[in-house]
Amino acid sequence: MPEQDDTEREFDLKWADNAHHKEPSARARMLAARWKDNPPGPQPFRAAPGPRTPRRSSWISTTVVLGSVAAIILLLGYANFRAPY
Repeated sequence: MPEQDDTEREFDLKWADNAHHKEPSARARMLAARWKDNPPGPQPFRAAPGPRTPRRSSWISTTVVLGSVAAIILLLGYANFRAPY
């Protein structure tokens, strides 16, 4: 297959973009077929957000992180203590 240079490729893209009839995308066709029999209900422009889940308190996260770091330090110290000299 011969390679196209940039001018031929640019011409092809301009020709495609200026087409009089543009076929809708597959998703647009699927939604049009679905909505033909069962149209969607009206949606507000900016709907109110759904209910938020409660966040964990920051001290629990801090405790978990510091506890993990302390456990790793103790584990490494114990491994070095048990290593033969």
